[in-house]
Amino acid sequence: MSTNDTPTRRIGTFVKTGAPQIVEILGGAGLNFVVIDAEHAPFDRGTLDVMVIAARSVNLPLYVRIPDMSAATIQSALDLGASGLLVPHVDSADEARQLVARTRFIDGERGFSSSPRFAGYGALGMKKAVAAGDGIDILCQIESRAGCEAAQAIADVDGVSGLFVGRADLALSFGLTDARAPEVMQATVEALAIARRAGKTAGVACGEASECDEFAAMGATWFVIGSDQSLLRKGALALMA
Repeated sequence: MSTNDTPTRRIGTFVKTGAPQIVEILGGAGLNFVVIDAEHAPFDRGTLDVMVIAARSVNLPLYVRIPDMSAATIQSALDLGASGLLVPHVDSADEARQLVARTRFIDGERGFSSSPRFAGYGALGMKKAVAAGDGIDILCQIESRAGCEAAQAIADVDGVSGLFVGRADLALSFGLTDARAPEVMQATVEALAIARRAGKTAGVACGEASECDEFAAMGATWFVIGSDQSLLRKGALALMA
């Protein structure tokens, strides 16, 4: 990248509604990725399965924000063919290492089967399937005081693809209810800088697209803007206006 180039922005949104048509529409609109929010929305394995199918039909990378870091939860999302995981509340390097181990076959703990979608239903063969699985994106959410303090160590863990700042929970960890409070914004600046220095993805959640320039100036390159529900609500309000 030349000195005149600016980092490429990747723009996505959370999907909180279990309808595959939403993923198809977002892919057709040109988004760079979507994140299925299985932490805060009701996605069972069957629903997640059809969401991944929809994403693949429009060549849209689909990440899953998993509800917990259990081995079963991680394996389920990855076997279905998710492009990566967004993992809430990673608060230490030890947690990050455990997380990565559960996503990896080689030197890891992930169980292998050639039959799931990620392995092409057996078509890839073991060598290619293992290589594909071990190259999955893993983004750790920094959203607590402990996470902020451990951000550098988390970013240094081999296999962690990036850091993602969750400002709402971060504010709560400071005893605040304002995601734009000075303490929260300063912690966001520091976490994004750590990710960039480590050569990792620097991500942040934004309520509005208008916030992107502000966070891009802090070093963010991976933006999750609102959700399918907020997009629908804004469209409805615009009609009524």
